[in-house]
Amino acid sequence: MKIIDGKILAQQIRENLRLKIKNLGLTPCLAVVLVGDNEASQIYVRNKRKAAEEIGMECEVHHLSAESSFEQVADLVQKLNANPKVNGIIVQMPLPQHLNSDKILRLIDERKDVDGFGLHNAGLLMQNQPSAMIAATPKGVLAMLRSTGIQLTGKHAVIIGRSNIVGRPLAALLLNQDCTVTVVHTLTQNIAEITKQADILVAACGCPKLVKADWVKDGAVVIDVGINRIDNHLCGDVDFDEVAPKVAFISPVPGGVGPMTIAMLLENTVEACEKQMKETK
Repeated sequence: MKIIDGKILAQQIRENLRLKIKNLGLTPCLAVVLVGDNEASQIYVRNKRKAAEEIGMECEVHHLSAESSFEQVADLVQKLNANPKVNGIIVQMPLPQHLNSDKILRLIDERKDVDGFGLHNAGLLMQNQPSAMIAATPKGVLAMLRSTGIQLTGKHAVIIGRSNIVGRPLAALLLNQDCTVTVVHTLTQNIAEITKQADILVAACGCPKLVKADWVKDGAVVIDVGINRIDNHLCGDVDFDEVAPKVAFISPVPGGVGPMTIAMLLENTVEACEKQMKETK
């Protein structure tokens, strides 16, 4: 069994981005819209800002009150769309309940949609178009799979979870890599029978330690996207201690997908900046 260390991989990606930014002749700018005072969201935003600044990228955080109206949030997004200095825009989730997140995400300029959640980029990904801005977590999962050196073509990938943030875009991404993809979810019958067939198993359902050893095929590659807190300790959707001895590769929680998600967000912002520079020439 080998551990896929997301921290080391993300560090390598960030170092490459730092060198790329140094040669760009322009400082990429990421704008983060944070609405309300969700503690976890504030931590995520601080981590993103720190990671961005460490590679020479500018990161603007626009903090609105939890009582902000849809119109106020929409007005800010439109201003960021129109600002040529801003290359990437993300709206930190979750939003307060009275705000329609889908409607707000659709307002982001497709060229600045570095989270890849907008309909335009999601559609490009579904059609396997190279111009798609790929959602950061699925993109990070793919980079982790590639780091193992395994051949993806023809492999059976099973994804636990069908969210618009991870499960659905990851299914399209792996399909585009010529994997055979199965998506299971809370209403799937006999989940363990399906996951045991997986050459590649990705758990992204938010269920602490759901995946046990008898859910997993010998020699599989397991990527744990889940991040859950139990008794003040973080754990994934995979029971790591039970599953690890049985598989070829496995990602830990923490220190796996989390750092890769931030690295991919930064990579998307640099790529968006490069495209926008070409458009203005």
